Amino acid sequence: MTTLNVAKAFEGLPRTWAGFLQDWDRTMRSRNHPDTTRYTYVLAAAQLARYLKEHSPDFESDAAADDPTQVTKHHVEAFQAWVIETRSASTALNKHKGLQQFFKWLVIDEEEMDRSPMDRVGQPKTPEKLIPVLSDADTKRVLDLCKGKTFANLRDQAIIRLLCNTGARLSEVGDMTFDDIDLATESVRFRGKGAKDRRVRFGPKTARALSRHLRARATHRGNELPFLWLADRGGRRLAPNGIKIMLRRLGRRPASSACTRIAGGTAYAHEWKRASADTGDLMLVLGWTSDAMPRHYGRSAAAERALETQQRLGIGERV
Repeated sequence: MTTLNVAKAFEGLPRTWAGFLQDWDRTMRSRNHPDTTRYTYVLAAAQLARYLKEHSPDFESDAAADDPTQVTKHHVEAFQAWVIETRSASTALNKHKGLQQFFKWLVIDEEEMDRSPMDRVGQPKTPEKLIPVLSDADTKRVLDLCKGKTFANLRDQAIIRLLCNTGARLSEVGDMTFDDIDLATESVRFRGKGAKDRRVRFGPKTARALSRHLRARATHRGNELPFLWLADRGGRRLAPNGIKIMLRRLGRRPASSACTRIAGGTAYAHEWKRASADTGDLMLVLGWTSDAMPRHYGRSAAAERALETQQRLGIGERV
């Protein structure tokens, strides 16, 4: 599984901030929060602390820069506006969610504050962007970039086919172990968010790509490691971030802009809905627990389907 050093997020912070964040991280670990969630949440709080110390124009922020229990609505709103200006509204929204959890913990678990400053801070509004849907032709172009018999070629083909064939998250595919693959039943076990395991079937072409990869892996340096994906050199695992780098590297080649859209469920949800299949079944296959997910990931696909329907109906073209 991915291991993140959460403590790095609050290195160098004032002692009170660092102590609270360390305790909060311990609480999240005791509740089995995923590493990525813990890191994202702690990072949001740590960035607020650094903003108050280094960037806040408010002369009255010194106390809050040293102690999170002194943070007010005004401090959070100023930080949120700064994130929007220096990064993006979507990043500010992610920070907002992390800070909500941190101050909720300070109020309820630690009883260090009477009321969370987040109670009166609105969420940043983010523009709704349509995510381009990955077509079969796009997928073929990406797979063509991996043609060959080298270990890296066979590994990358297997990764890309598995991502496209199952709609899994990059982290889910990247964190797989050797034992998660069952070629006899042509199925794979994914460990989703919130420690929720699920088993998903894959097709014959993906099975063939995985089988070829496993044969190459058997004689590759590091084959004794439990992780399914190995680095090309060095006998080390290929972690999710390494897969992301691999896709970006392919994306720099001609006719490969689709590489950045390989991971995630957008294209998978699109094809599923085009087949008029059940949304509940889609949520089970992709490990989604909220019906907001198919709406979010299916927005671009829904727009494309609407245009297909509009063209087919030909309204206004019959006269």
